[in-house]
Amino acid sequence: MRRVIWLSIYLAGALCSFGQEDLAKILSFEVEHPGGRPGNWMGGPPDTHFVDEKVVHSGKWAVRLERTAGSPQSFSTITRSMPMDFTGGKIELRGWLKTEDVSEMVGLWLREDADSGMVGFDNMASRQLNGTHDWAQYSISIPFSAEAKRLFYGVLIAGTGKAWADDLELLVDGKPVWEAPKSNRPKTVLDQDHEFDERSGVSIRSLSSTQVQNLALLGKVWGFLKYHHPQITKGNRHWDFDLFRVMPAVLAAADRPAANSVMQKWIASLGEVPACGPCAKEETSGLALRPDLGWIGDEAGLGKELSASLKWIHLNRHTEGNQFFVSLTPNIKNPAFEKELGYSRASLPDSGYQLLALFRFWNIVKYWFPYRNVIGEDWDVVLTEFIPRIALADSVNRYQMELMALIARVNDTHANLWSSLSVRPPVGECQLPISVRWVEDSALVTGFSDATAGAGSGFKPGDVLTELDGTPVNTLVAKWKPYYAASNEPTRLRDIARSMTRGDCGEATAKVRRESESLVIKSQRIKSSGKNAPVGMTHDLPGEAFRILPQNVAYLKLSAVKAAEVSEYVKKASGTKGWIIDIRNYPSEFVVFALGQVLVEKKTPFAQFTVGDMANPGAFQWGATVSLEPKAPHYSGRLAILVDETTLSQAEYTTMALRTAPGALVIGSTTAGADGNVSTIPLPGGLRTMISGIGVFYPDGRPTQRVGIVPDVVVKPTIAAVRAGKDEVLDEAIRRILEK
Repeated sequence: MRRVIWLSIYLAGALCSFGQEDLAKILSFEVEHPGGRPGNWMGGPPDTHFVDEKVVHSGKWAVRLERTAGSPQSFSTITRSMPMDFTGGKIELRGWLKTEDVSEMVGLWLREDADSGMVGFDNMASRQLNGTHDWAQYSISIPFSAEAKRLFYGVLIAGTGKAWADDLELLVDGKPVWEAPKSNRPKTVLDQDHEFDERSGVSIRSLSSTQVQNLALLGKVWGFLKYHHPQITKGNRHWDFDLFRVMPAVLAAADRPAANSVMQKWIASLGEVPACGPCAKEETSGLALRPDLGWIGDEAGLGKELSASLKWIHLNRHTEGNQFFVSLTPNIKNPAFEKELGYSRASLPDSGYQLLALFRFWNIVKYWFPYRNVIGEDWDVVLTEFIPRIALADSVNRYQMELMALIARVNDTHANLWSSLSVRPPVGECQLPISVRWVEDSALVTGFSDATAGAGSGFKPGDVLTELDGTPVNTLVAKWKPYYAASNEPTRLRDIARSMTRGDCGEATAKVRRESESLVIKSQRIKSSGKNAPVGMTHDLPGEAFRILPQNVAYLKLSAVKAAEVSEYVKKASGTKGWIIDIRNYPSEFVVFALGQVLVEKKTPFAQFTVGDMANPGAFQWGATVSLEPKAPHYSGRLAILVDETTLSQAEYTTMALRTAPGALVIGSTTAGADGNVSTIPLPGGLRTMISGIGVFYPDGRPTQRVGIVPDVVVKPTIAAVRAGKDEVLDEAIRRILEK
């Protein structure tokens, strides 16, 4: 998964009714600028974007983005948007940028939105343009998405500092956007049916046990039909709104037989399902995970008629496996949910929309989550538990909190309510200026997130937090855990540690254990200055990506790696006693093959995937094995690979590849346990979650999800080592390399 800054941008009106000449002038900032703000651009926060006539690349004007430690939010942007009423292969944004003392990054950015939400994005985050640089031209591009309906673009700055932009160009296949061929998109039922755009019409004040059970069955039947009934798989029904139409009758049913009858009549109203020819069959060869559909044969629970209808629909699914609400992304084959609407206009709280969110997510997990079998509990029981919790949530915040708790039950580090982390406890805009890590079952201060404020905070690296504002840390952690989605406990505690000192700005009280002392510290929660934001996010060495350590051991950290420089790394590492590759981070660039191929001596398989079966929803098939091919220059020395709970997703996949090098040792502790390309899921209210979308396994079928990368040598940090300023994982790697 690529790290990006998620932009939530709300534009008033369309900014696209300009001709060719007007748009060219707007992109070069050569228009009128009322109030000293960029004309015909939107952006924010206020007082962080200006026009500049003194520092320009060409013409009379440029735009300046400027942030200080006191600026609101964590980044600033200028923004424009336009409808995607054109077609093409590649959308490109070019522009000239200049920076001065930027602490985090500056970038051009592009975003494509479909009805479901974002379907394409880039913001130059991986290039880490910061510091001070003179004018230079930059370019970003994203593939044209046939599903996208609106294009957003602009310039952003994160952290503190100044950045100028000038002479932007918006291109499609190398030509100005106004020259791109126009498209005539066919309308779907989602474009035509707007009956429930703002309200579902379903209001629930209380739920009986009978209603909960009936709603649980409705959620399962609705999801089964969504991916099996030809009227829905062909896109002939607005299936979300059909749920709102049938839900009142199910709620009114006096008992299970009455609810079964409602659902049977509902299915009959969709029309007869013809006998298939040819029919889809469940492929047994290469099958990694079978569909979980035994419930449709439960005549005691469903009644004979409803059960017979569901079995007939399943039996007569077609071989082509066309699906309106899901597709497989090209090449990668993780599921894409581009037709799922986010309903940002829905007036929440709304019981119907809230249940739609539950049913949508629950069924996506049931049919399209490759790790369904390692969730760790009965997914049907989870559905029943969350029906009253989500349906009766009486505020937007409560609704988001319950969704977080639901998503956390999947036990997938990728699966979080990423749109709503500001409401995850503890809440607040400020934090203590310290970084915290879970070490030896304790919340340990490991450094300062703000060097200046941290030095005067009263905390020291090695302090163990025992209380925050009078409440024991263990009590707080137990209260917060249900809202933190993670594949395993070390990763859950990692995320809690990063957030646990959040709260209202101002004074906070902490009790710490320092050596044998117990101390009370009063310190200020502050907004992040952005200067040291990455502190605590990785556990590698500060400084350059590559270096030679004093013992003549080569060291490379992947958080700053450059794929184009791999050959140079190998040359520099030659002649050393060994090479340490530190993946206690997230790789700045994808180097699985560029780096892996210089470490192996022959073709070496390192992973295989499982992918969903469109004709058999819920089934996952084994895919091809992925291998490394050797390439010069070759490094043949000793190799140590460092991992821990910050090693996530692409970092885990990279470790799988590099550990196949002859004699390589993986040293460290449990990784995040979430491997595979992510699939984004929009949820009602403009919310967004994700799941790991493909299964990633070793060639012999051993799993990586939840268990993570199992080290060859387990080494965990200790409190004593942190207090002494030692890195025990790195020290062990050096020792292993130097030993005879």
